[in-house]
Formats: sequence, C-alpha cells, structure tokens
Amino acid sequence: MKLTFFALAMAGAAIATGTPAQAQNYPWCVYYNGSGGARNCGFVSFAQCRQTAMGAGANCQRNAGYDPTKPMR
Repeated sequence: MKLTFFALAMAGAAIATGTPAQAQNYPWCVYYNGSGGARNCGFVSFAQCRQTAMGAGANCQRNAGYDPTKPMR
C-alpha cells in the first residue's frame, strides 16, 4: 500500500512540474577529477567556480557551450 502511494505521488509530482530539462547557460564549469567526467556548469564568475572547486579535487574551465545572447537559467 505504501509503495503504491509513493509511486502515485512521484508520478503526480513529475506531471505537476512538467517543465522539460534544459542546459544551464553559465560561463564557468567545475570539472571534477577522477569522477568519470562529472561537471557542474552553473557558475557566473571564475571566483565562484574556484570556491566550489577548492578542496574538491576539481578545476574550473570556461563553458564551451555558453551563449551570452541567451538568458541565464
């Protein structure tokens, strides 16, 4: 019973949000070393990116897909 309720709740939440996933349009990405290529491209400034990368075995690089003419999300 609980599993059925949980499955229905999750399906309802998925339908309710209904917004398709879209790529982030930010100029800086953190690339995590040794993680199979994991990255986070949600940084507005290099300083913000470095703060996140510091101590995480990561480095910052410009987002090759960044388009300054599109609004940031």
